[in-house]
Amino acid sequence: MKVITTRKDVSDFRETAVSGSLGFVPTMGALHQGHISLVKAAKDACRHVAVSIFVNPTQFNDPSDLQKYPRTPEEDLNLLGTILSDNDFVFMPEVKEIYPGEDTRIFDFGSIDKVMEGPNRPGHFNGVAQVVSTLFDIVMPDMAFFGQKDFQQVAIIREMVRQMNLPVEIVACPIIREDDGLAMSSRNRRLLPQHRAIAGEIYKNLLRASEMAPTESIDSIKNSVIDGINSLPGFRTEYFEIVDSLTLTPVSNREQLMPEKSYFGCIALYAGEVRLIDNIELKLQ
Repeated sequence: MKVITTRKDVSDFRETAVSGSLGFVPTMGALHQGHISLVKAAKDACRHVAVSIFVNPTQFNDPSDLQKYPRTPEEDLNLLGTILSDNDFVFMPEVKEIYPGEDTRIFDFGSIDKVMEGPNRPGHFNGVAQVVSTLFDIVMPDMAFFGQKDFQQVAIIREMVRQMNLPVEIVACPIIREDDGLAMSSRNRRLLPQHRAIAGEIYKNLLRASEMAPTESIDSIKNSVIDGINSLPGFRTEYFEIVDSLTLTPVSNREQLMPEKSYFGCIALYAGEVRLIDNIELKLQ
């Protein structure tokens, strides 16, 4: 694999070494097997693969969160080196390469960024759209692969692609979990031992919601998850919403359900000082 740090070198490499479909996996590094599953999906679907490693400052509304975000570039490259081929590449730009000047673009995503993560992380999705659209412009992929753990982010990126009429197919890949069910995340590295020891309870509560979904009221399902998480020492639920999978419209009662639609339970919580998200499909009908 080739490690590239500039826009020009990406363009040159694409011109000389890439012939055929290109799959792209944008990441912020601190790679784990969830990321690797995306890289493998890209390799299965495309002739060439590009992976970016860039901690994007514009999507952090909390400066301390940006500062604490784990960075493991040597480990990341060693891991990717076991999977990527000679005609694949890793793009590791500096901030000035992505933002040579201030990116003042403001995106309008309608209602899909007004729920869940949107109110709790102001500006986050605008920053995501800024960096992903810029990376798409630089890398020019045919397909881009994202993890379903970032459920709302995938919806935002699909809408961005639609609005900008970009020639990129967005592929959402399944959540990869640890043995105890905890969704793999770079942030898991920051969990204190006492919180990591019981973090598998997050998924157990989501599974309980799935079991309740066919028969219980929406309020009962939500309260079960919220109470279950809040009962864990050091854990605090920020939100648990049941939403339409396409519009992300929250569901408050069964009368709102439509047979042709699918629904997901999405959660954000704090384990100590570390913020985690997860989701599960709910068969409500």
